[in-house]
Formats: sequence, C-alpha cells, structure tokens
Amino acid sequence: MQRVCFLLKVRAERAAEYRARHAEVWPGMLRALSDSGWQNYSLFLREDGTLVGYLETEDFEAAREAMGRTEVNARWQADMAPFFEPPGGRDDGAGPAPDEAMVPLTEIFHLA
Repeated sequence: MQRVCFLLKVRAERAAEYRARHAEVWPGMLRALSDSGWQNYSLFLREDGTLVGYLETEDFEAAREAMGRTEVNARWQADMAPFFEPPGGRDDGAGPAPDEAMVPLTEIFHLA
C-alpha cells in the first residue's frame, strides 16, 4: 500500500467556503474516488490556507489517472480551481488543475 501526502495552498480568504464545500462533497465524487483506488483520504487545512492531503492507494499515478478519466472529477476540479493559489506564486490562471498540482512529499519515517 502506498501512502501519499501532498501540499496545496488554498486562498486564505476562501478557506471558510472551501471547508463548507467539503462538508458536502458530491456523492458521485465520493464514489469516483473510492472506485479509483483512493482510500483513507483526508484533507487538513490551516488558517493560512496551507492544505495537507493524505491518502493510501495501491498506485498513486494509476489512481490519479483513473480519476482523471471521470466526468465528475473534471467538474469538481473546475469548481475547486478558483480556491487555490497556483504553484510557484503564478496567478495568471495558467497553472495546473488542483489535482494535477498534487506532488507527493517524500516519506522519511513511518511508525507501523
């Protein structure tokens, strides 16, 4: 099982709305995540907008590609994109979709 952790940056002024949207994730999105192999998926958000994501999956790239083939993910990513600051400080709207900006952190320790 692969453990994956990533960081993204939510616009601080939109953090409350971002939390509210995740209180009611679309049922189709939840099914797609599960069907695509995303397990034990959690998001943590600091007040400054730092978002930490964690999931477990057999193969992260395969799970991400499977999600990328779903229509519900395309709609969700388009809906969520305005909440995020682009990687590298760019703010010209030309950055990747939020799910494409998920770069896994390197795991350096795990207590089993």
